Amino acid sequence: MKIYEKAPAKINLMLDVLHKRPDGYHEVEMIMTMVDLADRLEMEALSRDTIIISSQAGYIPLDEKNLAFQAAKLIKERYNVRSGVYIHLDKNIPVAAGLAGGSSDAAATLRGLNRLWDLNIPVEELKQLGAELGSDVPFCITGGTALATGRGEQLTPLPNPPQCWVVLAKLPINVSTAEIYGRFRSDQVKEHPSADRMRLAIERSSFPEVCEELGNVLEEVTLRLYPEVAHLKETMLKLGADGVLMSGSGPTVFGLVSKESKAFRIYNGLRGFCKEVYAVRLLT
Repeated sequence: MKIYEKAPAKINLMLDVLHKRPDGYHEVEMIMTMVDLADRLEMEALSRDTIIISSQAGYIPLDEKNLAFQAAKLIKERYNVRSGVYIHLDKNIPVAAGLAGGSSDAAATLRGLNRLWDLNIPVEELKQLGAELGSDVPFCITGGTALATGRGEQLTPLPNPPQCWVVLAKLPINVSTAEIYGRFRSDQVKEHPSADRMRLAIERSSFPEVCEELGNVLEEVTLRLYPEVAHLKETMLKLGADGVLMSGSGPTVFGLVSKESKAFRIYNGLRGFCKEVYAVRLLT
């Protein structure tokens, strides 16, 4: 028996960092949604008690450093599963890109193994498991659109934003989320984005207001360290994107675009100096 799961990428429509918590994490306020760029996972039960991961991508770890492996190990140990699993990971989401590719793979693994092994774990319990693996994993368990608070694991579902095209571009650099948060200083933030205003824009299904309210306080750190990300943002705006923002800690920049023809003009315009470019739709 084989189980198939899709693991979509996420983007942050707004991301605010409020303060550092006593546990070392940062208190955040984010509104996240998913796009139709996805990894795909195939899972098959093994009679022997082992976890094997394969992938067509030669640049990702296939051992305990892989979040899908960690997810399989966690659910196996927590629910005393004696059989093993073979997982093939078809990787399409860029790594270290601010798109939660690893977190989405972990979430898909938890969902898939819950079905493969007939564990009948409720969704809320799966999300608690996911929180042990990473702050974005609980959101990736359910997907959709949500306001995330705490360290990102406390979720309030929201309506989906108005449908549009999303052009994603990732420069050939890897950004460490830990480093960006480590260098972040809340007293240096010039303007905080508003979760309330973004939420209202989404509830009104107003595309212009959603574009107006895009904001990410981590841009101030990443753009200072990597000026080429700032140049990518400027280029996307010049090419006509309706709203442009860096996702997560970067370096991926996305542009929201209302019209298909314009989305593919921007896509073609970016292909000249940026190899990893995608034109996709919001997942609604």
